[in-house]
Amino acid sequence: MILYPAIDLKDGRCVRLTEGRMDEATIFNEDPRAQAELFQSAGFHWLHVVDLDGAIAGEPKNAGALTRILDATAIPVQIGGGIRTLQSISYWIDKGASRVILGTAAVRDPKFVREAAREYPERVAVGIDARDGRVAVAGWVEQTDVSAVDLARRFEDAGVAALIVTDIGRDGRKLGVNVELCGAVADAVAVPVIASGGVKGVSDIAALRARPGRAIHGAVIGRALYEGDLSARDALAAAA
Repeated sequence: MILYPAIDLKDGRCVRLTEGRMDEATIFNEDPRAQAELFQSAGFHWLHVVDLDGAIAGEPKNAGALTRILDATAIPVQIGGGIRTLQSISYWIDKGASRVILGTAAVRDPKFVREAAREYPERVAVGIDARDGRVAVAGWVEQTDVSAVDLARRFEDAGVAALIVTDIGRDGRKLGVNVELCGAVADAVAVPVIASGGVKGVSDIAALRARPGRAIHGAVIGRALYEGDLSARDALAAAA
């Protein structure tokens, strides 16, 4: 299982939100580049970076911080937040991003997501952010009637690299990952699934690995790492 330490960007800083609420941001590092270097030196093999301001605005808003992270790290980085055009995808791949995450576009413009996946094979992931099983978009501000499993099925044959499944109600709260939701998506499609939201410790990584059915490909870890509930060493050992 691959672990993806999270760097969420707001106003150029590394923060964590609670259930995606922008007014409840906790600043963990004023220098996102330094945070990325810390995660790399700790032994992680990927980074998960999201432009929170960009997710709401519909276009990247923390380009400077994103660029510095890409310039500073040698490990692959997947980025998301406000990426909704082929030009933007091309720009960030040229800047060094290994994978771009499309979330809002997956609901509003699925044809674009398919086009992007064809244009950039294995470089496009779909973010499935769900509250009570239903997908939310635009920085989790707008709720839809689309279920997480139904959205996943729409892209099974599109050639996307991964589906990143986030339980919004658990995100940033360390309540434990939603194994049932992530597992339901994994069992419904052949696309690799990355679990996100609520990871609080080694037990969550173990639960994802132990569930019956199709394997969960990876997990995004945020607040538990920043607040010391989970060490990089223990997390990586559990994932291995």
